[in-house]
Amino acid sequence: MAEADKPAEGTPDAAPAEPVRPIIRKIIVEDGHAGAHGGAWKIALADMMTAMMAFFLLMWLLGASTDDKRKSVAEYFRPASHSQIVFGELAGSNGMFGGKSIIDPEDGFPFTAKQTALLERLTPQSEGGPNADNGSSQEERNREGPQDDAPSGAAGSSSKQQDKENYDKLEKDIKQKLQDNKQLQGMKDQVNIVREKDGLRIEVIDKADYSMFSSGTADMNGKAANLIKEVAKSLKDMPNKVAIRGHTDSMGFAPDSLRNNWSLSSERADATRQILQGAGINSNRFSRIEGVADTAPFVSNNPADPRNRRVSITVLNQ
Repeated sequence: MAEADKPAEGTPDAAPAEPVRPIIRKIIVEDGHAGAHGGAWKIALADMMTAMMAFFLLMWLLGASTDDKRKSVAEYFRPASHSQIVFGELAGSNGMFGGKSIIDPEDGFPFTAKQTALLERLTPQSEGGPNADNGSSQEERNREGPQDDAPSGAAGSSSKQQDKENYDKLEKDIKQKLQDNKQLQGMKDQVNIVREKDGLRIEVIDKADYSMFSSGTADMNGKAANLIKEVAKSLKDMPNKVAIRGHTDSMGFAPDSLRNNWSLSSERADATRQILQGAGINSNRFSRIEGVADTAPFVSNNPADPRNRRVSITVLNQ
């Protein structure tokens, strides 16, 4: 060891160095306002706004609805199971302790619920649905007097009266033409006019010695075509729609033929439609053009009778 490196004699050794203390940094993050509440207030606010929107929408709908519609909505929410069971007796409220139960149908509920069909739930009476009220509700309506649908009832009655007058005039006009027109006098017995629930049906019927169409075809002969044109003249000024149906007898085609009575009756109905339209009946007035073959015979006990071959022109109710 060198002389210079030796400590001096009589000098104490150097003190040991102190250890280095680590530097500790403490970072404090303030929670702020969100620390106390989080995001729950947003959900609560959204729920409240949704409820308010639904409430105001309900109030608007109720204000825009008629009395009949509001009654229909009330009927929808009525329970449908309480009127069939006497709950007071089943619950034993008339037993040992007497008294009455809150589910007693006489005092517990201010009404007697009634089961109604699904269609009655979906379609209110004011919109053409079936009558969803009966019993006491009917009595209430009777006490209230005429409802809002009275004008529509009056309009319906007016339409029925107008149809009756038009049918009377049409029937009289056709019979008069059959009597005055020499070409049509021989067909008086072949024209059948019938009142039915759908309207006024005018049938032109074949006879054993006379046929409107050539056998197995839809070619109408001249006399029958003139009759259809006269009917068209009487129908031209009426607002009612028209339905045409073709009929045949039970005599069929050859087995190897592609034609049958269904196609023949349909073709004859359409041939009648063409003559009516050519005589002035607007195309949008035709409601149905159909052929029913021999399924609706005029003479039911003899399907082969010639009178089963006919064409029906029905003037439909308005």
